[in-house]
Amino acid sequence: LLFVASAAVVWLYDKGGAAFRLFDVLLKLMVAVIVVSFFMVVLTMSVRGDGLPWSSILGGFIPNPRLIFEPTQSLQSLVQQSSNPDYWRDMVVSAQQDRMVAAAATAVGINMTFLMPYSLLKRGWDKEFRGLVRFDLSTGLFIPFLLATSCVVLAAASQFHARPEPGLISYDRFGASPRKLPEELVQAYETNLTDMMSVSGETKPLAEIPQPDRILAATLIQRDAFALANSLEQFTGKQTAQVVFGIGVVGMAVSSIVILMLINGFAFCEMLDRPSTGLLYRIGCMAPGVTGALGALFLWSGKAKFYLAVPTSRFGMVLLPIAYISFFFMMNNRRLLGDAMPKGMARCAWNTLMGIAVLLALTGASISILNDTTRVPGTEVYVKHIAMGLVAVLVAVGMLVHFRKQGHS
Repeated sequence: LLFVASAAVVWLYDKGGAAFRLFDVLLKLMVAVIVVSFFMVVLTMSVRGDGLPWSSILGGFIPNPRLIFEPTQSLQSLVQQSSNPDYWRDMVVSAQQDRMVAAAATAVGINMTFLMPYSLLKRGWDKEFRGLVRFDLSTGLFIPFLLATSCVVLAAASQFHARPEPGLISYDRFGASPRKLPEELVQAYETNLTDMMSVSGETKPLAEIPQPDRILAATLIQRDAFALANSLEQFTGKQTAQVVFGIGVVGMAVSSIVILMLINGFAFCEMLDRPSTGLLYRIGCMAPGVTGALGALFLWSGKAKFYLAVPTSRFGMVLLPIAYISFFFMMNNRRLLGDAMPKGMARCAWNTLMGIAVLLALTGASISILNDTTRVPGTEVYVKHIAMGLVAVLVAVGMLVHFRKQGHS
C-alpha cells in the first residue's frame, strides 16, 4: 500500500497539476497531525506534576562525545551493579552508537546532500537567490525539524528511556506475568539474558539472575510502533493515540519513500546523461520502491519493523562521506567553479568547516561499520573488515583522481 501511494505521487510529480498538489497537501496534513500531537504531549507533560526538567533538556542539545564510549548516566549504576558489567557496557554503548549514527545520517543525510541542489535547479534559483535559499532552508527545514524531532524525542524518552518494559521483571508495579506479554518482547528479553550468560559461561534459570541484569535486559529490548504511540495517550487518550500515530506515520513514510524514489530517478538519469523527465526518469524512481516493498515483505519480520530505520540509516551514514568528500573537492576545483570558488580567508574557513564535516562523517561511517558483527558465510572473515577496505580504496581513488585533475588543469 505504501509503495502504491508513493508510486502515484511520483508519477504525478513529473506532470504536476491539481492532482499532485492535492496529494502534496494531503501528505503535509497527515504529517502535521502527528507533529502537532507530539507538541501537545510535550506541553501537557510540562504543565503536569513537576513538569519537565528544561535545564537538563536544553543541556542535552550540547553534544556529549563521552556517550560514544560510555553508557548514559541513567544506566551507569545498573551496569556497575550487574554481574557482567563489561558485557552490558558494550551492549549499551553499541546501542547508543547505532542511534547516534542513525540520527546523524537521517538529519544531515541524503535529503540535504542530493535532493536540495536538484530542487533549487528545478526552481531556477541561481547564485542571485542565495539569501532566499538560506531563509528557505532555515524556516522550511532546520527549525521545523529541530522542533518536531525534539518533541518526538521528549515524548519517546518519557516512555522508554532507562525504563524496563512493564511486566518483564518481578518488581514491576503492574505485576504482569511474562506469559501475558507479546511473544516478541519475551523472546528479546530472554535473548539478552541468555547472551549475557553465554559470554559469562554461566547456566542458571532466568529467575535466579541478579535483578540489575534483568532490569537491563528488560530496558534494552526493541519496542515496536504501538509502544511509541502510547506516548501520545497523555494528550489524546488510548484509542485516539493509535489512530493519530498511524496517520502521521503513514504520512511520514510516504513522504520519505517519495523523496528517496525521486533521488534515485535523478541519479538514474544523470548516470545515463538523460534529462530528468519522462519514462526513463519514472523507471529510475520506481526501482527503489519495488525493492523496498519486497524487502519489507520478505527480509524483515516481527512487529519491530519500525526499528528498520536504524540499520538503513546506518547504511546511509556509510555512504555519507562519499558525498562530503566530493563536495570538499568540488569547492576547491577552479575548473568547475571558476570565479565562484572561495578565495582567501573565506576559502580557509570553508575548507576548515568542510574538513570537520568530512572527519565527523568518516567517524560516523567507521562506527557504523565496526559495530557490525556479520561474517562472510562459511568463513571467519568479518564483513566490516572488507567494508573498511573498500571505503579506504574508494577514498584513495577519489583523492588520486582529484589531484591528478588539479595537476592537469
